[in-house]
Amino acid sequence: MKLGSLKGGRDGRLVVVSADLAWCADATHIAPTLQAALDDWAEVAPQLELLSTDLAHEVIPMMRFHERQADAPLPRAYQWADGSAYVNHVELVRKARGAEMPESFWTDPLMYQGGSDELLGPRDPIPLADEGWGCDLEAEVVVVTDDVPQGCTREEALGHIKLVGLVNDVSLRNLIPAELAKGFGFVQSKPASALSPVLVTPDQLGPAWQDGKLHGVLKVDLNGQPFGRADAGVDMTFDFGTLIAHLAKTRNLGAGSIIGSGTVSNRDADGGPGKPVDRGGRGYSCLAEVRTVETILDGKPATPFLKHGDNVRIWMEDEAGHSIFGAIEQDIVPA
Repeated sequence: MKLGSLKGGRDGRLVVVSADLAWCADATHIAPTLQAALDDWAEVAPQLELLSTDLAHEVIPMMRFHERQADAPLPRAYQWADGSAYVNHVELVRKARGAEMPESFWTDPLMYQGGSDELLGPRDPIPLADEGWGCDLEAEVVVVTDDVPQGCTREEALGHIKLVGLVNDVSLRNLIPAELAKGFGFVQSKPASALSPVLVTPDQLGPAWQDGKLHGVLKVDLNGQPFGRADAGVDMTFDFGTLIAHLAKTRNLGAGSIIGSGTVSNRDADGGPGKPVDRGGRGYSCLAEVRTVETILDGKPATPFLKHGDNVRIWMEDEAGHSIFGAIEQDIVPA
């Protein structure tokens, strides 16, 4: 089952979307918003599944699903917590600035609490007031949970994953060092993130969803050119069950909580830093990583951060080459 939200009101209007993302059916008679559906998932999900089946059989009123008209599936959420499941990425970034990485990073997940009062739609532009802030994309996988009890195990946490999708977790890299130096985490350096047009139930993903990981190539284009082709199921140190259990260690998680994987990152075949796509590598899911590799190899970065007029596209395809979640495609514009 694939779910999305059309623009309308602060929390969108819930629709069920066809497997090929071409059609959708209004679902507001079942639940007005996706958050409302998640609040009562056990009762609502079977009704949405029946609606999805009816849509597939074309026996109900349906309309074209236009990704450009879609809002974020959850235009605002009660919680957005982002992990760093790809420790390779963390190791590279720290290496570039000459910082040692504690051994505990391989066994205890990093995670920060992001802002979720505004989540951008898949075609909403990224407003950037100052190019000097170092605007960066971050292509990631996300999951959405129902209510998760405090102290749940990894195995229990996996059962609370109800939806899977993609996110562009925008970062303002040049604001990060000063914030981290205060010892209290990100605020100004983490503006609104953008979600994929649809979120998908794990069963719809088939073998691509295994052991709390999404397997498949996460594609990133920058200004129409291939930038990233990393496999989300490779080099993921912490699966989503582990991330959720980590977050729920000392508190309950409310239905509609969004948990991110952190920037998807693959090592090169020789075990070293990844290579650009145009050199036969899997490329990168953020600019900071390619700048890190450039710093390690050449002593300084050469790739600039995002500027006004740049375009970012993030998506994933199934084995038949069909888009799974739709595409996040954003222009960087002056705020």
